[in-house]
Formats: sequence, C-alpha cells, structure tokens
Amino acid sequence: MEPLVHIPVALLAVLIFGLRIVDVSLGTLRTISVVHGRVRLSVVLGFFEVLVWVTAVSQVIARLDESLWLAVAYAGGFAAGNAVGIALEKRLKLGSVVVRIITATKGDEIARSLRAAGQTVTTFPGEGDTGARTLIYLACSRRDLPDRIDRAQRVDPDLFYAVERFSVMGDRPLPDYTGWRAVFKRK
Repeated sequence: MEPLVHIPVALLAVLIFGLRIVDVSLGTLRTISVVHGRVRLSVVLGFFEVLVWVTAVSQVIARLDESLWLAVAYAGGFAAGNAVGIALEKRLKLGSVVVRIITATKGDEIARSLRAAGQTVTTFPGEGDTGARTLIYLACSRRDLPDRIDRAQRVDPDLFYAVERFSVMGDRPLPDYTGWRAVFKRK
C-alpha cells in the first residue's frame, strides 16, 4: 500500500468512498449467491469483497489522524454501497420465482400460450367470490418473469398474479440430520 501513502487526503477520501461502494456491493451479491446456494460464486465474490475492504479500512486507519473526512468517506461509501448493491441485484435479476396466476375465464388459453413459449405450467380449478377461477402455477427465472407475465396478460388483461422468490436446491436430497447433532449421526 506504499503508493497510497503519497495520495492527497481529498483524493484518498474519494478513493475510499469508491472502494467501499465496490466492497459493499460485492457483499450484497455474495449474500444473495449464498442464499441461492451458489457456492463457487460466493467464494469468489467473498475473496474480492474482503480484499477491497482490507485496502479501504487500512488506509482509513493509517491516515485517520490526517483527516476525519476519511472516516466520513468510509461511512458514506458503505451507505452508497448498499444502494448500489440493491440496484445491481435488481438489474442482474438473480434467482427464480414462482408465479401464481388467477383468471376467471381464460385459464386454458393462458396455459397454452405459456406452454408454447416452453414454460412448464400447472393448472388447478378453483372457486372465487363470483364463480369459477383457474389457478396457474409456474416457476421461472427472474429474467424470464416479464415475458411470462406479458404473455399471460395478452390473453387476459384482467388476470391477477402474485410472485414469490425461492431457491432451487437442485437434485440433492435434504440431509437426514441437521444442526450440531448431525456431526454425531453421520457415518
């Protein structure tokens, strides 16, 4: 970190602010990848997150006696990094969703339209306040969600839908034992 010693404090404050934005944004993406079970991605993101963090915090600690603006830049970068991380996650649209569509009259047509797009769809007959309804379930990536909703709304603009995020566990079975007791139960 020798080259950073000669940087003027004002420029260093801007650099620390930027490093914190990068560090916290990586942390946000790492947390999301952990929740989704993406081990390799979370390891890589975690490595770079901590590398950037160590660089930023070491400069703040080493030169804090020169200016309190370094601490302000550090805290401001953290705050801005949260916003950037959330915006980045929204833009990347990581993960999967379950969509529940409820329609009064056009359930079969919506299901056919979605299936024609290669989407797996499950339908259920139902009963609402004013009569029969069709409930349509589908799971898709968040990236595909706007297309799926658009397809369904072209068939029935009056449909109702709800979206839930979920994580795919893959084809791995759940362990028989969980928690600290699992250590003693495994063979």
